[in-house]
Amino acid sequence: MDFRLEELKKEIESAVEAMSSEQWNRHLPGKWCAAEVLEHLYLSYTGTILGVERVMRKGKPLISGASMVQRLFAFAVMGLGHLPSGRKSPAVALPRGLAADQVRNEIGAKIVAMDLIIAECEARFGRRVKLLDHPILGPLTAAQWRKLHLVHGRHHLKQISQLREGAASQIG
Repeated sequence: MDFRLEELKKEIESAVEAMSSEQWNRHLPGKWCAAEVLEHLYLSYTGTILGVERVMRKGKPLISGASMVQRLFAFAVMGLGHLPSGRKSPAVALPRGLAADQVRNEIGAKIVAMDLIIAECEARFGRRVKLLDHPILGPLTAAQWRKLHLVHGRHHLKQISQLREGAASQIG
């Protein structure tokens, strides 16, 4: 397994370990609860899997040209490891009420499945080839997809940590 996705999997498992129902469902005004944040991550992995599978079926990368804004965002994420705040989630990754236990139990396997299909696509088309467009960042290589998911996951794990700690401080 790729080291970035292995690290992501470990960090997610650690972040959600032993969270109470109250911690899972605690909302800050206008924000997602921890269960919704985790579902968003799960759906983003599902979307990447489906997109890369489409590349494999078509037998060629499915990319367009990147705009200057996409290049700047891609540099911030992959080059600097920073996910700018305030962006709206693409519709395919918006939480839709999947069972929290299902998401929690399956997210590790979803990361493994994503790693496998990205590796297969990278082996077929090469390490330097941009494989698939991201809706905000434009076309990305396999390595960039992995880095994106690590940076994106860590961004949202900070939110889960804040929700977990906030719920614990209200109890104590």
